Amino acid sequence: MKHIITVVIVFITISLNGQWSHTYSNDIKCAHAKTENNNLLFNPEYNWQSKFLFDYDVTSYVLDLHVSDTSTFVSGNVSINAVALIDIDTFAFELVPEQQISNILVNGDLVTNFYRENDNVIMPIPLIEAGGAIVAKIYYEGKPPGGGFFTGVTTDYSTAWDKHVTWTLSEPFSAKQWFPVKQDLQDKADSAILNFTTSSTNMVGSEGLLKKVVDLGNGRTRYEWKTHYPIDYYLISFAVADYADYSIYAHPQQMNGDSLLIQSFLYNNPDNIDAKKESISKTSDIMDVFCDLFNLYPFFNEKYGHCETQLGGGMEHQTMSTMGNFSFHLIAHELGHMWFGDHVTCATWSDIWINEGFATYSDYLAHEFILGNESAKAFITKAQDHAMNDNAGSVYVPESEIYPGNEWRIFNGRLSYDKGASIIHMLRHEIQNDQIFFDILKAFMNEYGGGTATGEDFKTVAEEISGIDLYAFFNQWYYGQGFPIYSYKYWQNEEKALFISSTQTTSSSHTSLFEMLMDYRINFSDGTDTLVRLKQTDNLNIYSLNFAKDVSNIIVDPDAWTLEQVSEISSVQETDPNKTFFTIGPNPTTDEINVYFSNNNHKTKLEVYSVKGNVLIKEKASGRNKTLNTSNLKPGIYTIVGRSETGIFKRAFVKI
Repeated sequence: MKHIITVVIVFITISLNGQWSHTYSNDIKCAHAKTENNNLLFNPEYNWQSKFLFDYDVTSYVLDLHVSDTSTFVSGNVSINAVALIDIDTFAFELVPEQQISNILVNGDLVTNFYRENDNVIMPIPLIEAGGAIVAKIYYEGKPPGGGFFTGVTTDYSTAWDKHVTWTLSEPFSAKQWFPVKQDLQDKADSAILNFTTSSTNMVGSEGLLKKVVDLGNGRTRYEWKTHYPIDYYLISFAVADYADYSIYAHPQQMNGDSLLIQSFLYNNPDNIDAKKESISKTSDIMDVFCDLFNLYPFFNEKYGHCETQLGGGMEHQTMSTMGNFSFHLIAHELGHMWFGDHVTCATWSDIWINEGFATYSDYLAHEFILGNESAKAFITKAQDHAMNDNAGSVYVPESEIYPGNEWRIFNGRLSYDKGASIIHMLRHEIQNDQIFFDILKAFMNEYGGGTATGEDFKTVAEEISGIDLYAFFNQWYYGQGFPIYSYKYWQNEEKALFISSTQTTSSSHTSLFEMLMDYRINFSDGTDTLVRLKQTDNLNIYSLNFAKDVSNIIVDPDAWTLEQVSEISSVQETDPNKTFFTIGPNPTTDEINVYFSNNNHKTKLEVYSVKGNVLIKEKASGRNKTLNTSNLKPGIYTIVGRSETGIFKRAFVKI
């Protein structure tokens, strides 16, 4: 028999700083979380974008390019259609020097005196007043620079299926490597026309709907795609190979009987297609779940699809994800991005959580609603464990850490993906109402769909829908660092009242306390159990619960809702909580250890003893906490002895 009890009994209020260290490891979630490069290749102060880029608003891109399955070389022309935000007489766009420009026309006039500043192309133009239309058409050709993961265009070969393939990956700063662009997250184009010419043995996948396939003769074919939905610059893509079109349909109930095209471009081999069919069929199941949880698929008038490539993961190109495999994980993650990342895009790279944290949690939700609770629990437990592999860094990416050459900080698998998903899971637990939680996700889609949003924007929506003040939650989990570490002691008195002493230290000095709901399964000696939910409000809380039977043991966070480590949980003999009582942390420690007392009404002498019985530290304490300097102690085991009028109390700790 199981009951859920929500109760908060707080006897003690204490603050602390804590430290903990772990070995870092990075679990690959998708293409962006492949690895981490700690070499900072560029000066953070380096301003790589021209100020003139921000004088206009892009309305659409029109690409007309020649591409190949065996080379990254591209050629053709791109039109940037825009509206002047102010009176301008200078126009700029981004394009790497490796792309050789032959001609530029602005509003039909040939530009003869453009110049380059790093990756910016800048040109004086006749004055265009604010609100005036700009059509800049650029003719160019070239081979993007190679090397590294974020290279814009990549070509590779599938030995398994004997296919060459070329694809793009523009996120976060690499669109300029293959087409003229304004790389500004908050300036989504209203639409895009994407025409690609290639060998007639190939097919080219891209965004929106395939409007036309034109046989140009001489063994050349043009694929003409168009999307009428708002799209960010890095979500424009192409993938070219000897593909076959394998299409299925989803039938979300929100479409009232209409079908939603799921179009996959797979390597043109019958055995390959047969091998992928079962996995791709899961896309429609996941689509149904996400439409129920998040609102109807945002691009339902066009399609969802995949392009098979040799990418080491996936990339959520709008309406047609670029895929390195078709695992359940990757399909769910990239499909989740259509809502979180594509429909609503992070307004700054600092807020990449809006993209990657929610896409990773979308994967969790697909596990929960399709594969079952045990599979979902295994998923989130793995994410939580990875999130706690290290202390450093916040889910929010500081602006100073965002620049070309430091992309892996943005796409940090531990922080942006797994800790990002874990704190969404904890927010769901804090709200304690799934209807409200999913209403928040839908309201967020409704308010910011087609545009961009920050973590603060999501916080505002969550507070409005839930009625909960989330300032502390975001301060500690989104902007803060590290995680809580718990030590528990529990005892019962003669009347069977259960006392739980919960001491929270933290793994990082940046965040001294995580206020949070915690679940505990209380197992009784007669074989029954109950679930209690307690609020950790301070570094030391003592809770009192009344049960009429013996407690056999306590399990912390049995359903893996929260992010924490437990260093100790033990039963002790009956203790009177009204007497002087103290706990310590962090344990193990390095330079200092905090002693937390159960009340203010005491004067205590503290002594630190070595294992040989030598007194190494003597301090007097009053109030609710005392910090002892342990920096001069050698690594080893020590005992803190506290002496007061109510008794003598001892706690052991480890100096590392």
